[in-house]
Amino acid sequence: MASNDGPAAQPSEKAVFISVVLPVYRVQEYLAECLDSILGSPEPSGAIEVVAVDDCSPDGSGALLDEYAARDPRLRVVHLPENVGLGRARREGLTRATGDYVWFVDSDDRLTRGALAAVAERLRQTSPDVLLVDHALVNPDGSVERNARSHLFRDAPETFTLAERPSTLDLIMTAWSRVLRREFLLGLEVDFGPGYYEDISVTYPVLLAALRLSMLDRVCYHYRRGREGAITNTSSPKHFDLFGQYEQIFAFIDRAAVTAEPFRKAVFDRTVRHATTVLATLGLVPEDLRRDFFRRTAEHFRRFRPRDYPYPSGLRGLQYRLVERGAYPAYAVLVPVNRLRLALRASLGRLRRAARRTPRLVATALRRAYYRACLLLPADGTLAVYAAYWNRGYACNPAAIFEKARELAPGIRGVWVVAKDGADSVPPGVEYVVEGSPRWLRTMARAKYLVNNVNFPYELPKRRGAVLVQTQHGTPLKKMGTDLRDHPAAARGMNFDRLAEQCGRWDFLVSPNPHTTEVFTRVYPGGYEVLETGYPRVDRLVNASPDRVNCIRGKLGIAPGQTAVLYAPTHRDHEEEPALPLDVQRFADQLGHDHVLLVRSHYFDTHRMPQSKTIVDVSSHPSIEDLCIAADVLITDYSSVMFDYAALGRPILIYAPDWEPYQRSRGVYFDLLAEGPGAVATTQEQLVKVFRSGEHTGPGAAGRLAAFRERFCPYDDGRAAERVVRRVFLGKRVGAPVDSNGPTTAGS
Repeated sequence: MASNDGPAAQPSEKAVFISVVLPVYRVQEYLAECLDSILGSPEPSGAIEVVAVDDCSPDGSGALLDEYAARDPRLRVVHLPENVGLGRARREGLTRATGDYVWFVDSDDRLTRGALAAVAERLRQTSPDVLLVDHALVNPDGSVERNARSHLFRDAPETFTLAERPSTLDLIMTAWSRVLRREFLLGLEVDFGPGYYEDISVTYPVLLAALRLSMLDRVCYHYRRGREGAITNTSSPKHFDLFGQYEQIFAFIDRAAVTAEPFRKAVFDRTVRHATTVLATLGLVPEDLRRDFFRRTAEHFRRFRPRDYPYPSGLRGLQYRLVERGAYPAYAVLVPVNRLRLALRASLGRLRRAARRTPRLVATALRRAYYRACLLLPADGTLAVYAAYWNRGYACNPAAIFEKARELAPGIRGVWVVAKDGADSVPPGVEYVVEGSPRWLRTMARAKYLVNNVNFPYELPKRRGAVLVQTQHGTPLKKMGTDLRDHPAAARGMNFDRLAEQCGRWDFLVSPNPHTTEVFTRVYPGGYEVLETGYPRVDRLVNASPDRVNCIRGKLGIAPGQTAVLYAPTHRDHEEEPALPLDVQRFADQLGHDHVLLVRSHYFDTHRMPQSKTIVDVSSHPSIEDLCIAADVLITDYSSVMFDYAALGRPILIYAPDWEPYQRSRGVYFDLLAEGPGAVATTQEQLVKVFRSGEHTGPGAAGRLAAFRERFCPYDDGRAAERVVRRVFLGKRVGAPVDSNGPTTAGS
């Protein structure tokens, strides 16, 4: 097949000992870590090369490979003109490999430090056909767990055959768990199969044919566990690819009868166990798919069963007999029983491990166990769960979607999740559950729809078939998501692996403008659908009537004729104990009694606020939207509230006394001082001067606001929530909203 070899396409003149073959597809989020773990590893005895095969990846993986290759001649990049799948990509890499040994590494995983050197040393000591290396599982929370079968690596002789250690067949059958002598592999005339489970058509034969096996009792490989989008997390018909791979395995046994025949029973048992595991746990939800997969499993059983094959004992033996007879109804009765048995056994195991640690971990294990048991309950196709700001209360985009769904999709029952101290924010008549309660867990487990402006708890994965709507809660000025890798002060405590897993759960991402779409789809990688609808919460601002404005102002104590100034600064991630950037008492005195200053601290901050007739602390006010509606002027620094407030067409002042350190520590996407929505001040004296001179309402500020609105408020027509509801709950495709940059000032 035609391909394009990228930078550093020529191998090194030094003889290559180990070739690492790296197929690459949609792994931009993990690729740098993988490459660093290989190329940054201590140099082994003997040269290495990395043959990276860009399988026409639609993300930035190909460009990242070229960037690395330009710096390191050991990396050779092949760009395939079309996507061919993991098996063929490995094949393309193998044809270009020149090393004595080849190691197929998955590009979303990583090698441990020193692994290459340890592997090279073991290879030189033993010269095996196959070297098996141990691995550890990297959980989504970043914790590392040793392979459950690591005991099989202990006390292994330097070299052995499969007949001498048949337990080797119990190890994981992945390409990355073994390093293969290249000439040995090429001489077997085996190939990675097409589609899913592509590696087992190679990993079984190499064990069956090897004359010299060796094992390295060292964790050399970190396997990323449970990543969204993996085959084990899908209900794809591509699971049927499994049977084609089995056929290749047994065809090899038939060809290599002398060496492989003694292991036919063990291989057969493993393949049937594999197929029934897929059937039981991988979510082939549609009944016709499940029946067809069972039929194919029964055909496999009858076709390849050895004559003297003994049935296993217990429940598994009963399952096998039902498979052989093709008795699907009886088998189907056993599936939920077995699934519940496995779930309870796993949960009890986690509970026992947690009990040895702390009471908090015990509670967490119990919560997870109860939630997973609730997942076995029937799904409620009419139930939608809403949450906002880590369950702080009824707010933001989810609240706007909830209200519109009650109007347009009355058959959907909406339930809010709130913390114990957030129940007061829920309007009368709105159903809610308290975070941490059993009812919360049951509701989360059974819901068809999940709507949030942050992520739901990681340990509560959505059930298969559920629809998760991620609304986010602001247009990005500051760096977000994976872009924070280069800003450790702002990314303090962030788990990027977990972030990627969370993004993989999203089905829809709501975006307010093209800028946000461009940024979020890059920094929050996933296969979700973007709803570029505008922000539903902004509908409240755009649709506010003069009567509504006056009502809110009255409740806030704003006297007729007073100018209401909303001051809403953002949180400073880079500061340990951030102080309020503005001296609000002095500023209020400088404004005079014909102004009232509404001060809104960020919810991450707690500031002692002076109270007077001209200062109102609105930090705990339940609705930032109402505060925007009430204000005549907004003063902010780097808060996303400016993007919402701009929809009103009212003056905005940027008070940025720490712009330089902020953009260095947090990182930004554009120059706010040059491209912001209004007048700019960097000192309090300058802010007062701008305000008193009227510069913030002059033609220069108005022009900047108009340009800002054109860029960031193109869809603010008051119908964003409607568009989201029609797409998500009613299943209707909605066209792009009409660009609405006309005056939308609500009046005050």
